[in-house]
Amino acid sequence: MKISHTLLTIVVPCYEEQEVINKTIEQLTIQLNKLVEENLISDKSKLLFVDDGSKDGTWTLIAKACATNRYVTGLKLSRNVGHQTALIAGLKRAQEKSSCAISIDADLQDDINVIRDFVLKYHEGYDVVYGVRRSRKTDTHFKRITAQGFYRVMNKLGINLVYNHADYRLMSKRVLEELNQYQEEKLFLRGILPMIGFKTTKVMYDRKERYAGDTKYPIKRMLSFAFDGITSFSIAPIRFITYLGFFLFFLGGIAGMYAIIQKIIGNTDAGWTSLMISIWLLGGLQLMGTGIIGEYIGRIFMEVKKRPKYAIDIDLYTDKDPFQYLRTTTSTIIPGKKLQMKK
Repeated sequence: MKISHTLLTIVVPCYEEQEVINKTIEQLTIQLNKLVEENLISDKSKLLFVDDGSKDGTWTLIAKACATNRYVTGLKLSRNVGHQTALIAGLKRAQEKSSCAISIDADLQDDINVIRDFVLKYHEGYDVVYGVRRSRKTDTHFKRITAQGFYRVMNKLGINLVYNHADYRLMSKRVLEELNQYQEEKLFLRGILPMIGFKTTKVMYDRKERYAGDTKYPIKRMLSFAFDGITSFSIAPIRFITYLGFFLFFLGGIAGMYAIIQKIIGNTDAGWTSLMISIWLLGGLQLMGTGIIGEYIGRIFMEVKKRPKYAIDIDLYTDKDPFQYLRTTTSTIIPGKKLQMKK
C-alpha cells in the first residue's frame, strides 16, 4: 500500500478557549485519523494549537493533550497579540515541516468535514483552497449587514477579497514560503493571499453555531480589523480627503463671489446660522482628514520600527525534545499521573 508523504499541519489560534478546546481536539483528531487511514496525509501530520496569551486554562489543556495525543502539539505566545498575528505565528512554524497547512478557528463553527475536500483539492494541484460559506444565516442581522458592507467597500476600493471567506483555508508549502516574505506589521491575510497568486479554488460549506464560549471578535475589534484591511491596501481614504478639499475650495470660491456681489449691491446682512454651520462642518471635516492621515502616519511609524510581532514562550512543535517540557510540567498538568510517551 502506498503511504502518503503529505505532512499536513492544522493551525488553530486559541484565546481563552478552555470551554471548547477539548472538543476541538477530539473532533480534529478524528478527521486526521480518517485522512491517515485513507493515505491522503502522512501519519506525522499535526494539530498545532497556538495559545494567544490566554489567562484561563487553555494552555494547560493543550499541553495535557500533547502528552496523550500523538497529533497534538502547541505554541504558546508570551502575550496576547491578536488572532491574525497568532495565526501568522502558527503558519510560520508550520512552514518548516509541512507540505501544506490548514488554518481554522477553535470554536468549531467551520465545518471540519470539508477538510477532506481541502486535501483532495491539494492533491489535484491547487496551492490555495478557500473555505467559503454558502450563506450567513447563523449570523445576527447586524453582523450580516456589516459584513456585506465590508466586502462591498473593499471591492469598490479595488481590493480583491474572496466573498464570504474568513480564515478557513488550505495553503501549500510554496504559498507559506511566499507568505513568509511579507514582513508587514499589520498583515491582512485575506487580501495578501489573492495577491500571491498560484492555483486556487473554493470549497463551499455551511457555518454552524459556536459550540461553547463567547466570540472573541466584538464590534470594536471587527471595526479595527476592517480599518486595518483598508489602510493596508488602499490610499483611497486620503485621496477622498483630497477630492473633498478641492470640492470645498470650489464651493468656497462660489460663496466668496456671492459675498462680493452682495457687498457691491449693499445687501451685507450676516447670517449667524450659516456661519455656525460652516464652522462646525469645516472643523469636523478638517479633524476627520487629520485623523485619516494620522492613521496612515501611525502605520508608517509602526512599520519603520521593525519590532517583532510576537514572542514565543513555549514551542512544542519544532523543539528537538518537546517532552522535556512535558516531563517537567506533568505534575501540574496531570497530577498524580505519570507521563506516557505518545507514539
